[in-house]
Amino acid sequence: MEEKKLLSLSPKELTDLGVCPTCLNRKYNGAVFGDDTKLKIFEDKDIECLFVANPRADGHMMISSQKHYHDMSEAPDFLNEKIIRFAKQFMIIIKQVFGCERVYLCTMSDGPMNHYHVQLIPRYNFEERGSKNFVKPRKAYVYDEKKFKKVKKLIEAYAKSR
Repeated sequence: MEEKKLLSLSPKELTDLGVCPTCLNRKYNGAVFGDDTKLKIFEDKDIECLFVANPRADGHMMISSQKHYHDMSEAPDFLNEKIIRFAKQFMIIIKQVFGCERVYLCTMSDGPMNHYHVQLIPRYNFEERGSKNFVKPRKAYVYDEKKFKKVKKLIEAYAKSR
């Protein structure tokens, strides 16, 4: 299918056709998911870290590989190690900045074409513990400049110290 026509399809439709929506989005500067300026926290040659546009909780983030891999089993060890190290640091930062009780880490690469990523989903003390937090209703992302800048500053300091 012609790439221009692909850009008119939803991420689910692209995945079902075997086209990675994340890779297509990056190739066409946000044509699939839109402008991520107020979402992206950190990026380097290996990973991209951003707040989720349709979060399950305030502070919901994701870390994805820059290069396409379907999931952790296909990625090189150095990349998996880096993603886990950054996930750990983000968990600490999210708890500090957003005041949540815990941050759950999950990965779900379940379609015929998915892009390797992990999600960090905060759980607050007023919420029930357990797996229901992975399927909480999604909501619109609300940009909070103060929290965004604090998270960005803390993760950049961490990245420089590595």
